[in-house]
Amino acid sequence: MLAKFRNVNIQFYEDKISKTNLKLNKVKSKLLLSSLFRLFVFMATLFSVYWFWGSARFVIGTIIVFIILFLVLVTRHQKIVDQKTILLNIITINQNEIQALNGDYSAFADGENYTDPTHEFSHDIDLFGLRSFFQFLNRTALKEGEQKLANLLTSNDHDHIHQKQKAIQELARKVDYRQSFSAEAMRVETQTSTKEIHDWVSSYKTFVPKIMRWLPTVFSVLSLVVIGLYFFDVIKVMQLLLWMFIGLIIVGVYVKKTTKLYQDISRMQSFFQSYQKLISDIENENFESELLKELQSKIKSTPKASERLRKINRAIDGFEQRNNLLLGLFLNAFLLWDAKYTYIIEQWIINNKTDVSNWFYCIAEFDAYHSLANLAYNKTTYNYPEILDDKSEFVIKSEKAVHPLLDEGVAVKNDFKISSQEFLIVTGANMAGKSTFLRTLSLQILMSNLGLPVRAESSEYRPIKLITSMRTSDSLMDESSYFYAELSRLKYIIDHSEKDDYFIILDEILKGTNSKDKAEGSKKYVERLLKTSSQGVIATHDLSLCTLENEHQEISNYHFDADITNDNLTFDYKLKSGICENMNASFLMKKMNIV
Repeated sequence: MLAKFRNVNIQFYEDKISKTNLKLNKVKSKLLLSSLFRLFVFMATLFSVYWFWGSARFVIGTIIVFIILFLVLVTRHQKIVDQKTILLNIITINQNEIQALNGDYSAFADGENYTDPTHEFSHDIDLFGLRSFFQFLNRTALKEGEQKLANLLTSNDHDHIHQKQKAIQELARKVDYRQSFSAEAMRVETQTSTKEIHDWVSSYKTFVPKIMRWLPTVFSVLSLVVIGLYFFDVIKVMQLLLWMFIGLIIVGVYVKKTTKLYQDISRMQSFFQSYQKLISDIENENFESELLKELQSKIKSTPKASERLRKINRAIDGFEQRNNLLLGLFLNAFLLWDAKYTYIIEQWIINNKTDVSNWFYCIAEFDAYHSLANLAYNKTTYNYPEILDDKSEFVIKSEKAVHPLLDEGVAVKNDFKISSQEFLIVTGANMAGKSTFLRTLSLQILMSNLGLPVRAESSEYRPIKLITSMRTSDSLMDESSYFYAELSRLKYIIDHSEKDDYFIILDEILKGTNSKDKAEGSKKYVERLLKTSSQGVIATHDLSLCTLENEHQEISNYHFDADITNDNLTFDYKLKSGICENMNASFLMKKMNIV
């Protein structure tokens, strides 16, 4: 169970559900009336055809009127269905937030597929996976947004933090906008990715000739004349059928390629519909922060991106009518329907294929930033760190800092301050809090770099990259032993720290060798780190490493203690200055009857 935070926001989400349910009931009533009216029109048409069956002209006229009216009703009905879906999604969003504030994050993807043991820090700090920080943070509604969020978390980018903070603060206030965006994004079908669509649009080869720009229009006008002549008994039914046959022949020339285009574009229909609405939301929102305005500018164009997507959506809607056997027959015979919409779609592809990647990037970025803003909105006790310049004497200073995933009832607050090029040697008994402290510190750096508020009463921070070695795994496939894997990781850290300024966090150096060798190797490794411009924290059970404080002014000793009184072991989980005096491995083994 992840952290529980009962706060005023739960009431907000409960109220939101109540208000949305009222809207949903009204939409359901509209939906019922719409269905009944469509049924009435259908039955009235059947009755009219039956009653006037002897009059071919009246029957044909009735069918044409029915087709037009039915298309209007279907379009209207679908809009009401879409409204219902959006409202249901908004209810789900708020229900999930209530669950999350009560400690249940199971509704959100955990990002297990982004796990990378070779990454600078993500594997060590449990960034991805079940009950991970990613699952705690993730509110993305799009796969591309989820990927973007994972990229933000792993990028180690510590630039423009002030801009990120302002963007997150602004989005945090825009709850209705964020929820509306997510509710629409949840409608996007996942069988087609933005990459597939981008690749398809970029590589598409047109096949209809330019004559189709005007031929369907001319043919449609002539068809109206022919139909009029038929109704006024100027021409006979065979001549009308001949005209229809000519239309079908023209369309039939391209039927194979047209069908393939329809199959491809129809798979993208719901995608384009939702993206048009998402882009429209972004275009119409009034942003103030520099980062959000810059993102918004990627889709602002003339004509608007949303209008251009609306055009392709209308074209796909029209193209789709070919699926109705009777309707498609009449439309192609009299209006060259397939040829008309194939030309429209191909021209859209030609005119917009260079812009779609910007649209997709912008939407994914907003989707990811909504997750960051959601955390800032929900965690009212978190505070934004004060960002220091490069000349600051210390890298990070926090008061009453807590791991963001710990439950409020058990979390112990710690103060710490780490100066530039300073290393803390942290000793402590097993289960005393060393590992939790390392991950608290790691996540505070990560969250600060993202522009997020951190779980501390106050924090000051000089932006810096993070690198860690807290757990190592051997690989039989790579034929590398545990010890060699650890050495490779330590070499990786040295190489990086010699090229750039890093905050280094290590948990128990050289775990895979004997005590004497480990002590000597660990000391030499720490001394090597001191020659770089780095700083950090090193947790260890090896008390001999603490002697480095006497030899190097950059080293400071801290510890987490354990208290053994009356055969009972207790911890206060508080970071203290100095060296740990109480170890507990032997006590625990005796307590558990192992020895």
